[in-house]
Amino acid sequence: MKPLHIGIAGAGLAGRMLAWRLLRAGHRVTLLDSRRRDALDTASMTAAAMLSPLAELAVSDAVVFAMGQRSMQLWPQWVDALHADHPDAPPVYYRQQGTLVVAHAPDQSSLQHFTRLLQHKLPSAFATQVQKLDAPAIAQLEPALAGRFANGLHLLGEGQLSNEQWMAALSGVLDRLGAVWHEGVPVELLEAQRMVARNGLEVAVDICVDARGVGSKSALPQLRGVRGEVLRVECKGVQLQRPVRLMHPRYQLYVAPRPDHAFVVGATELESEDTGPVTLRSMLELGSALYSLHPAFGEARVERLSAALRPALDNDQPACLQREGVWHINGLYRHGYLCAPALVESLVQKITEQQP
Repeated sequence: MKPLHIGIAGAGLAGRMLAWRLLRAGHRVTLLDSRRRDALDTASMTAAAMLSPLAELAVSDAVVFAMGQRSMQLWPQWVDALHADHPDAPPVYYRQQGTLVVAHAPDQSSLQHFTRLLQHKLPSAFATQVQKLDAPAIAQLEPALAGRFANGLHLLGEGQLSNEQWMAALSGVLDRLGAVWHEGVPVELLEAQRMVARNGLEVAVDICVDARGVGSKSALPQLRGVRGEVLRVECKGVQLQRPVRLMHPRYQLYVAPRPDHAFVVGATELESEDTGPVTLRSMLELGSALYSLHPAFGEARVERLSAALRPALDNDQPACLQREGVWHINGLYRHGYLCAPALVESLVQKITEQQP
């Protein structure tokens, strides 16, 4: 089959992963992105990158769960494949040791509600992946939290990776495989076989893909931005082996460990398209909840506060669709790293079917 020239607008998580998989399949790829590749205030970089199909099922649906399950099969394969494509790059931090879900004594009703909701929505084939824990079991699983929680849940098979390392590795492998990447170039027009940038650059392509996230609102009127805020800290006094979710009546805090004593902390999800800095209220809520998880976090060093808009469609489901000859991969919402591999795999297959 004849290789195609694929134009991709947007070099976030979906755009970079799609470009990589298409290059591996022998196609040519040109990327246009309004941001620099090392920008930190994007949805892809302002994420905990937790791979949590079980935990997310409580707030999502069967479509997201199915995509998540497929992605959980793909992630270890793709992490290995990326390293094989770029063996000189540093390894990407990737773990699949489950998720711990806990709650303080006054918030037990929140944990019980989460458990009932998950058990109700979870297909029976996955029931054994939800294990109830008592205090000794929690201490064995996470020694740093010994004596702090009376009970909890262990969601087996869930995972996490370092989004910063993954995005940097994708950047390197795209260069290595020959992608043409125009950075800091906003897109003016996308057509079935043409991409036009605001600086006058025009690129003729065989297939055009729009992966701009919230930047695609003019083409997808049902798209909206949902603000997410995260706190990144360094704390040498706490060691966690897996992500921890802390149930609370107002929010569900998540703490995702990273290499070098770093932790990504989040909970806020606001139906707002405000792109301003993190609010004081969010900072206080995240900080106080983190401190309540373990007092050693009181001495944590704040490395970064970040806010970004997550692209969401009306049904809150990721989508891969074609309109007026342009493919759109969008709507990853809060499930970006969980669902991206499955969504990218689907679009690569659709593009392959269009090869002459």
